[in-house]
Amino acid sequence: MPRGEKSKYTAKQERKADHIAEGYEKRGVGKKEAERRAWATVNKDDGGGKAPGGSGRGKKTGRPAAHKGGKLGGKASAARPKAARSASARKAAATRKRRAS
Repeated sequence: MPRGEKSKYTAKQERKADHIAEGYEKRGVGKKEAERRAWATVNKDDGGGKAPGGSGRGKKTGRPAAHKGGKLGGKASAARPKAARSASARKAAATRKRRAS
């Protein structure tokens, strides 16, 4: 299979790549670069194109690239006043204590 050929990818993988590329383009990345990054992400997530044959249920695709939580986490919490955060923490602690006993 020549490099860059997309015939071995499933329809779902192609949709996924299109969606990812669209997001990159919206953020100002050039069309060719967005396409390259999108297919790299699909390869990383799904392990490349699929082998021919084999009917029945497909393999579930894990989506590790979609889980970026640590980079974005905490912004909403940091924007709230200290009193509100403290009240939340006290309430959570009380709930944990209640459920433990």
